[in-house]
Amino acid sequence: MKLPALLLPVLALAAPLVAQDKVPLATELPKPVIIGTAQPVNVANLEPVRPGKRPDFLVAATAKNLAAGREVTSSATEPLLGDFEMITDGDKDSVEGSYVELPGGTQWIQIDLGQPATLDAILVWHFHAQARVYLGVVVQVSDDPDFISGVTTLFNNDTKNLVGLGAGKDFNYVDTYEGRLIDARGTKARYVRLSSQGNTANSLNHYLEVEVWGTPVP
Repeated sequence: MKLPALLLPVLALAAPLVAQDKVPLATELPKPVIIGTAQPVNVANLEPVRPGKRPDFLVAATAKNLAAGREVTSSATEPLLGDFEMITDGDKDSVEGSYVELPGGTQWIQIDLGQPATLDAILVWHFHAQARVYLGVVVQVSDDPDFISGVTTLFNNDTKNLVGLGAGKDFNYVDTYEGRLIDARGTKARYVRLSSQGNTANSLNHYLEVEVWGTPVP
């Protein structure tokens, strides 16, 4: 059936609107767990405590967790504890046997999403059983697996450039059961790399889970 000419411009406008539909990001959160008495955290540039739960964050209606079950590589040849596949296995509980422990100093992990995608948000859980701040946190994405070219930095709280990726201006933050949600701003990339340099409890680096929400590029 041939559509009336007057309807064609209306349909042309509606198509991009449908493609841009947004919905609240829905991820399953672990139970809040605090072991022992919470110790005060004395770190410069610390994010103020937010009252209540994190506000809804909108992502494309087509977005899904592209990191689920994907391969994880690292600057460390082997973890001190755990296995790299645990970082994308869906387990976010901050208990013994659920986290991956990397050596001290600057370390990174990298997730291959399998194909380029339009990214909406990245969620990272380091360790939330104690009130601690992970230092030198930098989150970057690229289509280059070696992160030499085409690199976009989405988050950087390394104000002193300890990691060597440039000084950042984002807040330090206390890790919680909600994880850290990072706005990926619709950046297109295949690889996600997360760097850190220890934490306020010890010099080691930890990861419970990383989620990357986005839509594969056709």
